[in-house]
Amino acid sequence: MNYKPCIIIPIYNHKNTIVTTVERLSVYQYPIFIIDDGSDVATQQVLAMLAEQYAIHLHRLPNNSGKGAAVMHGILAAYAAGFSHALQIDADGQHDTNDVPRFIQCGSSHPNDVICGKPIYDTSVPKGRLYGRYITHFWVWVETLSFTIKDSMCGFRLYPLAETCALINSTKLPKRMDFDTAIVVRLAWRGVKFQNITTRVIYPPDGLSHFNMWRDNVRISKMHTILTCGMLLRLPLLLWRKVFVTNITPDHWSKLSERGSALGLKVVVTSYRLLGKRISRLLLYPVVAYFFLTGGKTRSASLDYLQRIYTFSNRTTPNPTWRASFQHMLAFAQSGLDKLSAWLGDIHQGQVTFPDRAKLDDLVASGRGALIIGSHLGNLEMTRALASVNRTVINAVVYTDHAQRFNQILSQTNAQFGVNLIQVSNFGSDTAIMLRDKIDRGELLVIVGDRTPPAENGRVCEVEFMGDTAAFAQGPFILASLLECPVLLLFCLPENNTYHIHLEHFVDKIMLPRAERQTKLRAYMQQYAYRLETYCLKAPYQWFNFYDFWQKPISSSHSINKLSR
Repeated sequence: MNYKPCIIIPIYNHKNTIVTTVERLSVYQYPIFIIDDGSDVATQQVLAMLAEQYAIHLHRLPNNSGKGAAVMHGILAAYAAGFSHALQIDADGQHDTNDVPRFIQCGSSHPNDVICGKPIYDTSVPKGRLYGRYITHFWVWVETLSFTIKDSMCGFRLYPLAETCALINSTKLPKRMDFDTAIVVRLAWRGVKFQNITTRVIYPPDGLSHFNMWRDNVRISKMHTILTCGMLLRLPLLLWRKVFVTNITPDHWSKLSERGSALGLKVVVTSYRLLGKRISRLLLYPVVAYFFLTGGKTRSASLDYLQRIYTFSNRTTPNPTWRASFQHMLAFAQSGLDKLSAWLGDIHQGQVTFPDRAKLDDLVASGRGALIIGSHLGNLEMTRALASVNRTVINAVVYTDHAQRFNQILSQTNAQFGVNLIQVSNFGSDTAIMLRDKIDRGELLVIVGDRTPPAENGRVCEVEFMGDTAAFAQGPFILASLLECPVLLLFCLPENNTYHIHLEHFVDKIMLPRAERQTKLRAYMQQYAYRLETYCLKAPYQWFNFYDFWQKPISSSHSINKLSR
């Protein structure tokens, strides 16, 4: 994700401390969201003055709904505005604003984790409040089967917004003083990790506290009862995750190793052959459920993409909840099963519609080779399996090191799988000469354009994509200019139980004159990114890049160029 933090301050009648809090926070120049939880007129006037002076995002709830309601409103608003992380801090001056850079830096180093404050109190802390926290600490350790959350009640913390918003959108969370504890326990159940930062917390002698000793302790007791029951229901999963599951974030998609074993993939193939496609599709649900629950990094990447396209589409695509993320991962598994069907010969022409077939037929008849740029949207394997219909050679230029097990299974399923599979790790002169020879023979080359090169110093350009900038590989477009051949775009998407092939003419020839090389190259790449956006909106669950696509690459003058609208 593109790390973009902001600050959220829930407030209810803290007119005497909010000015100082905002002044101290403003020096860090992070956008500030203040959520007014139904404050009195005097506080509203102070907030209006601050909003004008500091360009604050000011939101007002019509009635006092509780600290949790205000924080959740701010989290959702910040995520909708394009922020990746939100630092929650109280309005009453209890928290040490000098620690803001520590939280932000820790979040940058651990972007998928919640960064929790671990309070260091002075003598101002009420003894009843201090000792009461240890009761909550105990129950949180029981409810999470972990000691990783050192203090669940401290309201000074940094949230990763993709996972947090998915929880808020799919689960009813408490809205008052029990919120801070409930949300971190439920995030822990979802596999989110935690980092703890010691921070000084004070209780000003004239401070305004909204904690009600009787009502809020009853709420907290009720919350722990619900969470303990929830832990018991989730006990097998929590134990499994604790013993067997580890999550390590690689620096690049090409370093992502396959999850699952060769034996598991062979079981899928055997099930398909013995039970048929319909039963095999049903069996995908428990398989996907396992990887969904245990794959925290993959799930976060899915939620990040779904949120981006949800915002980009003006909320016309599915709401980015856990259910939507599961559907996204299930679509990927179903696509893999369809690849298997294709290579077993179980896909016939009636299951694939190709209204633009005449374009490809005319190209083949002309005897000219061409470069077809695809993507990880939909299922390009379906078109490879049907290549013989056009009586031409279609070569797939791929990087398969990170998916060797799956490709090995396909090779065993059909010996012809690897015949026209050209595996590369980077594009050098030898590769270009070999590919040019295939074009001269009238063959077609298919390459995807929506992943950066496996080599960390590969050339990329940052172009607009889904309302942000993302790095795309220059390689396919430079290759097209060297091959001096027509370029087409190809997308194969499931529609109404069939696959629909979309073939578009992109350009007769990519020209990159020396004087305008970078400008022209960026323009071609931006045009491709816009078309990919269009088809992602048609089938939002069908884009299968389950990694941090918007992560900024290592910057260097020779490897990155940036383009904005």
